[in-house]
Amino acid sequence: MGKPGQSSFRLILLSRILLLSIPILLAGEYVVYRKARSGFLETARQNLTESAVRKGENIRALTDAIQSNMVVAGEAFSGEINQPGSAQKFVQRMTRRFPEQVQCVQLKNVQTGQIDGSTCGDRRIEQAASQAWPQQRSTTADLLDSVLISSHPAKLLKQTDAQRQLNLVFSVPVYDSANQLQYVLSAQAALYKQEQVGQRVLLAGYTVVIDQDGVILAHPDATRVGRNIAQETNARVLNAILEQAIAGRQEALHLFVDRKAEWLAGYGSVQIPIANKKNQTWAILAIAPIENALYDLQGIQQILSILTIGLIGASLLATIYIARDLAAPLEQLGNYALQICDRVAANRAPKDFKIKELNQLAAALDKMVERLDERAEELETAWQEALAANQLKSEFLATTSHELRTPLNAIIGCVRLVRDGCCDSEEEELEFLQQADDAAIHLLKVINDLLDISKIEAGKVELNLQPVSIPELCQQCLRMIQPGAEKKRLSLSLDINPTLDYVPLDERRVRQMLINLLSNAVKFTPEGGYVKLSAQTGYGYQLEQDNRPDHSPINPNTAYLCLEVLDSGIGIPEERWHLLFRPFQQIDSSLTRKHEGTGLGLALTKRLVELHGGTLSFQSAPDQGSVFRIWLPLLEPNSSKPAKHPDSV
Repeated sequence: MGKPGQSSFRLILLSRILLLSIPILLAGEYVVYRKARSGFLETARQNLTESAVRKGENIRALTDAIQSNMVVAGEAFSGEINQPGSAQKFVQRMTRRFPEQVQCVQLKNVQTGQIDGSTCGDRRIEQAASQAWPQQRSTTADLLDSVLISSHPAKLLKQTDAQRQLNLVFSVPVYDSANQLQYVLSAQAALYKQEQVGQRVLLAGYTVVIDQDGVILAHPDATRVGRNIAQETNARVLNAILEQAIAGRQEALHLFVDRKAEWLAGYGSVQIPIANKKNQTWAILAIAPIENALYDLQGIQQILSILTIGLIGASLLATIYIARDLAAPLEQLGNYALQICDRVAANRAPKDFKIKELNQLAAALDKMVERLDERAEELETAWQEALAANQLKSEFLATTSHELRTPLNAIIGCVRLVRDGCCDSEEEELEFLQQADDAAIHLLKVINDLLDISKIEAGKVELNLQPVSIPELCQQCLRMIQPGAEKKRLSLSLDINPTLDYVPLDERRVRQMLINLLSNAVKFTPEGGYVKLSAQTGYGYQLEQDNRPDHSPINPNTAYLCLEVLDSGIGIPEERWHLLFRPFQQIDSSLTRKHEGTGLGLALTKRLVELHGGTLSFQSAPDQGSVFRIWLPLLEPNSSKPAKHPDSV
């Protein structure tokens, strides 16, 4: 079994070959696809541009045709003016003869202002004013120039079919035989019928017509007819197209986005004589969704997809065949190597492979195995000896460093205070010297403890239980750490239950535990803080209620001595609590340079407490200080059994 994240040679070889071949294959397919797509788009651009030009030519041709028909119709009615009821009959007859784009015809009497003939029902066409023509016609006037064309798309579209767009009104004067203006003949025509939106438009495209003022005259969306392009979301693109169309360009094509859909637009222009004999330029656009241009690309895309899958499958089969021939010998050698590690290997490695280098590797493995067997026993023996020696050295150095430093610091501190003349009187000097003497005696006892530390680890140390004055023991411990506390201006306090006097315990071991806890409290408390030592006795249920022993295994029916060390130090983060009682562990490696210590003190304290049958508990939080409690069952002298509550069974 390989480790997580590892793979076999066969799989790695297979994946590498595929990783090299498949991207090249996909890149080629992508280039072909992009080339085909570019070709389809270029064709669509050309077709739409030609379509726009063709649409413009058709509109101009239809306009000229209607204009000619209007001139002929006006001349024809001149001979029928004086006949009663001729106006209505004439417009009905002309409507049938006009092209299908002409929707209705009206005759307006200039003299009376009344509509004498109409095929528009109740609607009135917005006719040109009679002042647009002279009251007396000149015989040399060009009849085509007399036709006036006006465009009112927004108004006319409300009255006509929404698909019949590009609505124009053609007006021509009608003179009588005396060349006097009598009537105005008008016809409303929708020059273009827009395709319905939603139908698939080929590359001829939808038709959009925009006059030179930016008013939309025709559009696939009938609601936009009559609006100005400045109101459109793609106004910038439409303005650019209109400007270029007015300038006479007909070959340009733009790709733009309208209502979250991509459109291709080919454009051209056409000149229309709108009113007052002035030509107006219209931009004619042929637009189509880009999906239409790329419709045939879907078939190519399917072919490319099938081809890609087929080539990947062929590459996979070829790769599997190659990987099998290369990986099988290596797998055999790998299995042989694993058998060597498991000591179940055959006599010799497999050979007779088709690849010469693998046979050489097999022979080298055989020689290596022989040499490894010879050296294995030598290394095992040397390793065991070195491991044992290193363990003994590490434990000895760590224990000695920690246990000798604490009392030695007390001795040095007291002696230096006397030497530097920091004492105010001879009595104070004697007091410091006495403290140094006490520390020296304790140091001697620690050295003696180091000599039989192996007995502690082996569980062969016996406790020497003697009645000990707890107040005196606590005061001695505070005196030993007092010099260090004074240097940091720490406040030391002692709180002992007044009823607490002599308690049977091993004085030397308890003193060692208290000094360890007090030294740590002084070491990790910033200047100006405080350290407090308290002691009390009671049964488990009483102490548990009063002191909250951190869920320690306290027997409620057992009498305990509780020694508590409280400080206002830096505290211990919860994520480091599990390292607190491990030998040679520092709670925070960043403290090593600032605070000395081997990390053995709390571990030894915990073992000594457990040797008494008690427990060591603590409470701590960062920047809120710590409290350590030693719970010692009150043992009877010369007995290993703790005293029990009188009411316990």
